[in-house]
Amino acid sequence: MMPYYWTPTTQQMTPPPVTIPSGGRPPGREESYIENIFRLNRGKPATFHFSFEHAIEQGKNTKTVRGVVEAAGRDHVIIRELKSNHRFLFPMIYFDFAEYDEEMSYFNQNP
Repeated sequence: MMPYYWTPTTQQMTPPPVTIPSGGRPPGREESYIENIFRLNRGKPATFHFSFEHAIEQGKNTKTVRGVVEAAGRDHVIIRELKSNHRFLFPMIYFDFAEYDEEMSYFNQNP
């Protein structure tokens, strides 16, 4: 049996140059990540659903918050509850889905 060894050459390891316009994004690519959608809909009332792997109490591994997004980052969202003005900071890994009361804003879908 002959062992197979692969040694990359410099040409194989160097990626081709990418030209990004002054806007900061490659052309034709939208940034439709959840945190950006939250930012587009900041201040709109919604119901947010979260679930957690480890529950504090048995059967209590979900959290539903009726509120508005105040801020959203790559890995978190800050939601203000409408009736109490209580603020929550949720890691995005626990986010399941959101239900908005009104039409949501989204990125332009035209090519």
